[in-house]
Amino acid sequence: MNGCTTGRISSFQTLGTLDGPGVRFVVFMQGCPLRCACCHNPETWDISGGKEYTAQEVVSRAERCKEYFGENGGVTLSGGEPLMQAEFASELFYLCRKRGIGTCLDTSGCISNGRTERLLELTDYCLLDIKYTDDAQYRKYAGCGISAPLEFLGMLEKKHIPTRIRQVIIGGLNDGEDNLKRLAEIAGRYSCVERAELLAFRKLCTSKYKKLGIEFPLENTAETPQKTLDKLQRTLDMYIKKL
Repeated sequence: MNGCTTGRISSFQTLGTLDGPGVRFVVFMQGCPLRCACCHNPETWDISGGKEYTAQEVVSRAERCKEYFGENGGVTLSGGEPLMQAEFASELFYLCRKRGIGTCLDTSGCISNGRTERLLELTDYCLLDIKYTDDAQYRKYAGCGISAPLEFLGMLEKKHIPTRIRQVIIGGLNDGEDNLKRLAEIAGRYSCVERAELLAFRKLCTSKYKKLGIEFPLENTAETPQKTLDKLQRTLDMYIKKL
């Protein structure tokens, strides 16, 4: 791996604090096979969009922030879906590790193959979306079945990669107790899962959809109140503790 492999990238974020442990340099990869109803980054869907960079160019950018990473921070690959460009991601993570920079993968887990398995060998931490616990909802509002992320979670378990499961809570879709119980059961089934975290549905992305001329499927759905989210998180934590 010489750093010459190229990948298409939508944007970068320096000093991110919500994209994995510690302070992160976040790389938003271009391309995603899913069409999640609550997606915040529709500009990343098209695999031919964004701008092309070599892995070496990206790690050089990340190194400028290294002094802020501390013990737990590093580089996070987000998107879009990083697994669509697994070879580039692997080379980038390889270069990060050579420079003592931690690696985190923020993914939907919708692709499991030899390339993604090689990427996981260079991954220190994973943020995995479990978007719904009902297969029909998964297929309707994300574009794949629940079996895909669960297969990927099995790979994370096999490789003992510390993982945080995340789920965006959308009123009327996945805010019921049955969903929380099923999510708790998933979290409790895998020793690699350190935490199951609920996120509030927000609509800051609405302007992006309008700019792109794309309909935002949940435009008329209310945002999730923080008080509601906190209550559901406590309930989820209780279910997990009881397992």
